[in-house]
Parts: sequence; C-alpha cells; structure tokens
Amino acid sequence: MLLGKDKNAKVPTGIEGLDKALEGGIPESNIVLLSGGCGTGKSTFCLQYLVNGAIKHKEKGLYITTEQNKEEIYKAAAQFGWNLGDLEKKKLLKVAYFDVVTDGVDYLEKIYELGSEMAPKRIVLDSLTTFTDSMLVSEDMDKKPYTFANVASSISPVPKSERIIAKSTLYHLLKKLKLFKSTVLMTTELPEKSNYLSADQVSEFICDGVFTLEYLPVGKSVFRNMRIRKMRYTDHEKGSLNYEITKNGIQIKSKEITL
Repeated sequence: MLLGKDKNAKVPTGIEGLDKALEGGIPESNIVLLSGGCGTGKSTFCLQYLVNGAIKHKEKGLYITTEQNKEEIYKAAAQFGWNLGDLEKKKLLKVAYFDVVTDGVDYLEKIYELGSEMAPKRIVLDSLTTFTDSMLVSEDMDKKPYTFANVASSISPVPKSERIIAKSTLYHLLKKLKLFKSTVLMTTELPEKSNYLSADQVSEFICDGVFTLEYLPVGKSVFRNMRIRKMRYTDHEKGSLNYEITKNGIQIKSKEITL
C-alpha cells in the first residue's frame, strides 16, 4: 500500500484525553517518536495504540519489538486484559521480535516484507534506541547489518561521528516506513536531564511528531505527565497532560491540561 497521505484524516491513539489534545488523533501516515525514561509506560502506550486500532476500528497493527520477545509482550499486554494471541489469530495484529544482536538479517528489508505482506494501518517500533545502536544497512555492503564503529571505518576513510551514522540509519528506516500508508509510533529512551528528546539526538528532528513522557517521583508518590512537543499537519495542545497507568492502560487523570 503506497503512501497517499490525507492530511485531514486522523488515527486515534485510544487515550481519550490525548486524542482530544490532538483534535481527534495523530494525522494519518505521520511517523511519531515516543520519548521517555524507564517507568513512563512507552510500551504500554504502544500496545494500547495497536489494540485500540484492532478492536475498535478493525485496523491491522504491526508490533516490531527489539527488546522484549513475543512471549514477554503477550504477558505485558495480558495485565491490561489485552489478548494479543486472539488478535493475531484474527489477522488484526502481528508481533515480530528482532534480535538485533544475533539474528544477522537485513532489518530494513524485513520490515518492508512484513509491511508488504500485512499492509498494517498502524506500526510500532519498540525500541528505536536498540535499532539505531545496533545496525546500519548500506546498499554497497551486501545488505548486512553493521555497528556504528564498523560503518564509520568502512564507508569512508574519513571517520564519521556516531550522530551522523545514526542520522543515516534513521533516514533509511523512515524511507522504508513511508512506503506504506501506516501511522507509526517509535519509542526511544530519554536520558534524564538531557538537552535532546531522544537517545540518538537526531530522531526528534526527522519524525513528524514527538510525544515526551515523564516520570516524577515525589516522596512515596509518583506523578507522570506527557507533552506533545511536535505534531505536523494538525494543531494541538501545548501544555502537559497528567496521566496514570491503570489496569485498563494509560488514562489521562483529568480533562484539564496543565502548563
């Protein structure tokens, strides 16, 4: 399914308060970065996004995981009452685990094959951090994954910085993803006190949108908030949304948006 973006179409996330803040959802075919530290609920957000699409809208979803295997993803979803196995049987969801350390495959081509076969409306890549840290596909290197160090020494006699190589990797990835009319979420780790919005320090500039998730421990209590830092093709709220992770997934705590 080749790209044919309707800039007026929206894809709801399934998180009511967030969809309201986005005036209906994520613009169709946008590629959005979900950035946050440990405990912010990035994977829960992604699962909720796919499950909502499958159950409420009968939209196919592809979950690409590079950190947790399929069984772990199933277990994580089950605690919220989401039966991923049932959705897979109905051909509404596919969970694909890429072991970027030992698989030794061309991940960009594998993503393209999965997308071509399934034609998903929604795609999740969890996590982009692992992906960019582990490989770069170069057309003149027999389509094999390479580490940053190997690529830097092999492509050019002039050493390239890790940031430049990460940017090249991301452009290759986004080029593949944009071949499909899919609305994509990609997670990235957000280091504490970072001046950037991603671990690679590049993806926030390339993606169409950025959500940031924060975990704020205060004494024995925990507060979480998210912010829409960027979203092309739609207006959106600029303040923070307080949220919590409940037995039903992520929920916005109030309808009010705090500054």
